[in-house]
Amino acid sequence: MKKRWWKIIGVLLVLYTIIAGLLMEAPRLAILNETIRAMHFHVPMWFGMVIMLTASVVFSVRYLRTGNQKFDTYAIELVNTSILFAVLGLATGMIWANYTWGAPWSGDPKQNASAIGVLIYFAYILLRNSITDPQQKAKIGAVYNIFAYATLIPLLFILPRLTDSLHPGNGGNPGFNAYELDGRLRMVFYPAVIGWTLLGVWLTELRIRLTFLKSKIDEED
Repeated sequence: MKKRWWKIIGVLLVLYTIIAGLLMEAPRLAILNETIRAMHFHVPMWFGMVIMLTASVVFSVRYLRTGNQKFDTYAIELVNTSILFAVLGLATGMIWANYTWGAPWSGDPKQNASAIGVLIYFAYILLRNSITDPQQKAKIGAVYNIFAYATLIPLLFILPRLTDSLHPGNGGNPGFNAYELDGRLRMVFYPAVIGWTLLGVWLTELRIRLTFLKSKIDEED
């Protein structure tokens, strides 16, 4: 039970996010109106993605320092889950944009930067799969992962602020605090960030356990 408490909390928070995010009263904001509810799904998924990618880089560094294969497994599985969250984040963002900006994809700098970031990590997966030697795969993958993360952060958080962007808080547009991110939204938004992140960590843990189980079976064969 001690090991499951955070998983239960994660599931409960996600269920709360889905129910409250769709049914609780939301502030009537200009242009956004009811579409503000998408914030509880789109933004927390990107938060969770960044948190897991940060942890992935930490494990890549630990692998390069120690050569312990388990750290490379942690790193790659965190990236795999992060890519899933990134794709879901893009999809929910496109749905939101379709109603607020008039099109799913408007060439917004942050949209483009996000797509480039996802492609960088897709290339990471392809690179690893093209290498057969386990140690070489782990070393090259760890180095690539570090540089990919160093590229992603400016793409998501710096470059869009230097140009015109429709996203709140970018290109001179006011952030959500200025858009009255009041108590009704905060009551759902913050639990959503925690819930989606915990769900991502749980999914990663399951993938790691499956990887170790496959490795054990291969060794026995």
